[in-house]
Amino acid sequence: MHERSSVAELGAILRGELDRYSPGEKLPSSRSLVERFRVSPVTVSRALGVLAAEGLVVTRPGAGAFRAEPHAAPARAGDTSWQQVALSAEPAGDAVPRTVDATAVVATLAEPPPGVIELSGGYLHPTLQPERALAAALARAGRRPGAWGRPPLDGVTELRAWFAREIGGPAGTVAASDVLITAGGQSALTAVLRALAPPGAPVLVESPTYPGMIAAARASGLRLVPVPTDARGVRTDLLAEAFRASGARLFVCQPLFQNPTGAVLSDERRREVVRIAREAGAFVVEDDFARRLAHEDAPPLPPTLAADDPDGIVVHVCSLTKATSPSLRVGALAARGPVLERLRAIQIVDSFFVPRPLQEAALELVGSPAWARHQRTVAAELRTRREALLTAVRRELPALETDFVPPGGFTVWLRLPDGTDETALAAAAFREGVAVAPGRPYYAAEPAAPHVRLSFAAAAGTAELAEGVSRLATALL
Repeated sequence: MHERSSVAELGAILRGELDRYSPGEKLPSSRSLVERFRVSPVTVSRALGVLAAEGLVVTRPGAGAFRAEPHAAPARAGDTSWQQVALSAEPAGDAVPRTVDATAVVATLAEPPPGVIELSGGYLHPTLQPERALAAALARAGRRPGAWGRPPLDGVTELRAWFAREIGGPAGTVAASDVLITAGGQSALTAVLRALAPPGAPVLVESPTYPGMIAAARASGLRLVPVPTDARGVRTDLLAEAFRASGARLFVCQPLFQNPTGAVLSDERRREVVRIAREAGAFVVEDDFARRLAHEDAPPLPPTLAADDPDGIVVHVCSLTKATSPSLRVGALAARGPVLERLRAIQIVDSFFVPRPLQEAALELVGSPAWARHQRTVAAELRTRREALLTAVRRELPALETDFVPPGGFTVWLRLPDGTDETALAAAAFREGVAVAPGRPYYAAEPAAPHVRLSFAAAAGTAELAEGVSRLATALL
């Protein structure tokens, strides 16, 4: 059994047994709980910690755990109805209303209930995460001299240099001084949008695209202008027209293993994107979220757009989170010219800095032999899972179509039969015990056709993927 699930189960058992004890009475010792439930001392300690956080037990070092005194009666609920008026006030003039809605993002972040197969998730399954390597890296990082002091505002120098090499490639076209350490990719995207586009400004985005970026842009009051994509990435003929028609000064894209389609921007279009943006006097935000999720059979990866851009047109965003753990929220921004100082200022105002122990742990991880082994394991496993998912889809759901088999990332983008109600399908699938992502949240405007996104990274393995597709097929009947 996985450690986290055993902690939850033990906590539930102990919670149910608390009525056997009077307030202040001592609970069984940790040793007796270990022997009774055949779990590790760490599991017992964590389960008791959960109950202590809930105020149900009190732990006393050297004495044990005791049932807590009953809670005082909760305070009378206040009247918050006035907030409906305050929160619905419209902006003056022609400003674009802000829409603060995390629904689509929560769908990929929240863990489904027990028994529901997760084909909607945005992170690696715990069995694919390098938990031992992360724990060892964090332990070593905590012992580093100065690890608990204030970090440099731009980030730990050695970590900035590592990201610079990753972004700039063998030619070393990106310097450490071009890099800022961020609290993951989402934080970096939000900072870029706020720094480069004033409220009400148009922003060009791929269609479909990542819902987290759509949500961040709308929360900043930006006007999204979708640009269609195909199997070779964004349609550059339409990109040029969108710049001319909208007057936008910002284009956000995912050139490598795009979410949700998995598309890789073709070599010809890579050059065109930067050229078109230069002529428009605009920035390109390169969200390179999946470079470390290439599959075992992927061809050589193209360099980043930032690596071939000496003129500061491209602002690069990347992160270690997707390839490691949702809790390793360490990423980077790379930019050149005056825009870098603006991005730096926005980040300092928002969050001061990324905690140094987390930066040091990231540096320990990527500098260890375990990092290369982990990347090889993930590359092989993602290829195996991708093929297992596609095999199951072809067998169980032959009416669903995909234009592209991604050689990286963790999703498959499937077109549903015309007229399919995506929301109803997702709800029916959930009732059958599988969580999937309907396509509508991935569009900033009306979608061209109904779609569903299936993730093959968050499930427990190939057998669970096959079972999940079987449950989805039942929901489609």
